[in-house]
Amino acid sequence: MSRADVRDVVAIERDSYALPWSAATFRALLQRRNTLLRVAEDRRGVAGYAVLWLAAEEAELGNLAVRPGRRQRGIGRLLLQHVLEEAAARGARAIFLEVRESNSVALRLYEGAGFRVVGTRPDYYASPREAALVMRLDRVGCSLTSPPGGR
Repeated sequence: MSRADVRDVVAIERDSYALPWSAATFRALLQRRNTLLRVAEDRRGVAGYAVLWLAAEEAELGNLAVRPGRRQRGIGRLLLQHVLEEAAARGARAIFLEVRESNSVALRLYEGAGFRVVGTRPDYYASPREAALVMRLDRVGCSLTSPPGGR
């Protein structure tokens, strides 16, 4: 992600979340050395983005979203695989995330990548009010196309 991508990323953010992050938030994240910000582009421009923070041997997937109209085409899966591989290359051994308990599409994506639910945060989301499932991945860097327990 570059500063030039922020406008498109914020548009996706607004279409994806009830309480979207601002352009200023993304610009500030671009300045942080411990943050991976990646975009997926197609011939029509920015199709999706991912934000991941690194701290010692752990990481947190802070955000992943795909532009409406381009969803269910594997873009989110490719973004996730890319940031997981990059996090592993930078020494992350575990990755955490929070996801709305009702977000079945995201849950399938994360479970397919090997994430497992390790906890719940009641009332984590404000609009609408809902719990978050806390998920953890320990086998960082594995391909999303390999079967669980595969090589």
